[in-house]
Amino acid sequence: MKIVKPPKAVAGDKVAVLSPSFAAPGVAPAIHEQAMARLAEVTGLVPVEYPTTRKLGATAQERAADVNAAFADPEIRAVLATIGGEDQITVISHLDADLLRADPKPFLGYSDNTNLLNWLWTNGVAAFHGGSTQVHLGPGPGLDPIHEASLKAALLTGGSLEITEPGESEDIGHDWQDPRALTEYGEREATEPWTWAGPERKITGRTWGGCIEILQWVLTAGRFPTDPEVLAGGVLLLETSEELIPAHEFGWIARALGERGLLEAVDAVVVGRPPTSDFERRPSAEERAAKRAEQRDAAIETVARYNPDAMVVVGPPFGHTRPQWIVPYGGEMTVDGTTQRLWADYS
Repeated sequence: MKIVKPPKAVAGDKVAVLSPSFAAPGVAPAIHEQAMARLAEVTGLVPVEYPTTRKLGATAQERAADVNAAFADPEIRAVLATIGGEDQITVISHLDADLLRADPKPFLGYSDNTNLLNWLWTNGVAAFHGGSTQVHLGPGPGLDPIHEASLKAALLTGGSLEITEPGESEDIGHDWQDPRALTEYGEREATEPWTWAGPERKITGRTWGGCIEILQWVLTAGRFPTDPEVLAGGVLLLETSEELIPAHEFGWIARALGERGLLEAVDAVVVGRPPTSDFERRPSAEERAAKRAEQRDAAIETVARYNPDAMVVVGPPFGHTRPQWIVPYGGEMTVDGTTQRLWADYS
């Protein structure tokens, strides 16, 4: 399966900022405005909004029209999602793949945007898992260094970056209506070392995956090739959302991926650090650590059951926690079990 890597943008180019799922800028415009200012300052790109970027309750057809318009416009050289949501699956059937293939351009998003990432991938266009203007650009005192580095690499510079541990993490920031959300991070805690399992070897493979809850929707909707061998030699990315699913549910979904033949096909599985709290649920530090450990064990045990030759690394922050790495989707990652290091190619 051939995957095209879109050309990079250059300073002065226009970048579409869309809400293919939830129009968070319509709820918290101050966060959005700060995100747009920071995006322009950090990248030199010119943000362009579309009719549904701030429109709450926009239909699937309206949101799809904005995605199609962004890919059709030759002046737009990249596309960013403001945030995820829960109904983007209804948008996909209204998208025009011919527009995408005629002028591929980088797309950045995660969570519910796993739907769009998979649609791009199945139509032969690489993208980037991660990035939310409303979560990683707008809130707090500024961009986290690892997010800024991977944002620039994904949009502008390409190259290879080592995916490293920033040493601290937050599950959720301040409520967007709280003035502190514009100037302060959320409550952060020290992180634990990543866990490595499987053979000690080094592989480089093309990535696919995303938010595991959305992946089961994608597969149920039949929006994945019938032959799991399209993932042969690849790197499977798995992470969980703010829904805070229990470890046994993560294991059940991973088991279904195994029965589908997807775990057997890949050479490595990278599992993101999971959030374990939200505004309503805030377990103790010990309980949060235990929840992360339970999901880690479920991931390692399930992968080993279906593919004992696969390497597994659990903990890299590329999902629903902050700081966040933006990582290739359809591009390459190198998983080195001998040195326990992880690299991403942003070309």
